[in-house]
Amino acid sequence: MLHNTGFLKLVDNAKQRIRECTAAEVMARLDKGVSFHFIDVREDHEYQSDHAAGARHLGKGIIERDIETQIPDKHAPIILYCGGGYRSALAADALQQMGYTNVLSMAGGIKSWRDAGYPMEND
Repeated sequence: MLHNTGFLKLVDNAKQRIRECTAAEVMARLDKGVSFHFIDVREDHEYQSDHAAGARHLGKGIIERDIETQIPDKHAPIILYCGGGYRSALAADALQQMGYTNVLSMAGGIKSWRDAGYPMEND
């Protein structure tokens, strides 16, 4: 997907303040049974089409509004992903501004997850 310059600048700025992880690192955590909140921030229709196995949905349009109800512990480990790692970077930045201290954005998003052949689910 071709992204607009202003959007890419916003994402690059956010990425200077957040931490990222790879799909392989997320899968390794799952394989080890490490507890964390795995959140898909894509649009409703994207999530319903398919999503990483075990992921919950909190779309980027509502995550700031609903995160404190869904995950009240601001120190809980959270890994966010989107389609390619752009929207999740913006969401991770917003959550950090809200006081969440243990947030990661999965670089490459669901595309990297799919490309690795990791488990998927659909609704």
